[in-house]
Amino acid sequence: MDAAPRLVEIADAFADAQLEAILIGSAGAALQGAPVTTIEFDFLYPPSAANEAKLRKVAQTLGGHLSQPFPTVSTLYRILSADNQLQIDLTSQVHGITSFNRLRSQAARVEINGRTIVVASLADILKIQGQRTSLKTPRHPMSPNQLSKNKTPRPPTKRELALEAMRQASEAELTALIRRQLALPMNKRTNFLRLRLPNGGSCL
Repeated sequence: MDAAPRLVEIADAFADAQLEAILIGSAGAALQGAPVTTIEFDFLYPPSAANEAKLRKVAQTLGGHLSQPFPTVSTLYRILSADNQLQIDLTSQVHGITSFNRLRSQAARVEINGRTIVVASLADILKIQGQRTSLKTPRHPMSPNQLSKNKTPRPPTKRELALEAMRQASEAELTALIRRQLALPMNKRTNFLRLRLPNGGSCL
């Protein structure tokens, strides 16, 4: 999936609403070279009543619906477009991140079609993803020598655990995306697989 057109839409909507936000999901990891199977548009914004009001304007600009999918988590909002092909989660609080300013100071600025996307550092994204997913059976593959010698595999590192958490969360989001696509009319089911051509049009 080409995330650039979507990120341009989101950046324009944020600018129109004057909302400052940092990309913290797997889309941010993908922009920094991490291997993810799907792209999540997750953003962290500074906590304030004014910013929460701006979320409604962002949703309106994007032609989407603003909701709180988990009533017990009052800091999480979701924007879902009418055709279910764009989902954005926005929160003012995530585990492992104690300061928006600190996150911003270490973030990267990525230019996409003249827009600037503020992206959390890969280390911070890994930390956030690691906090989100608890791993009951983490992968720590053994080498052929280890298998032949019956050696006990080494415990996974924190980075490996975080990457595995990101992989599992990414696969779960991909499954949800496929289910949403299958619920659409047939003529719209493959839109998320299409790539835009330089001279106009698109192809699979």
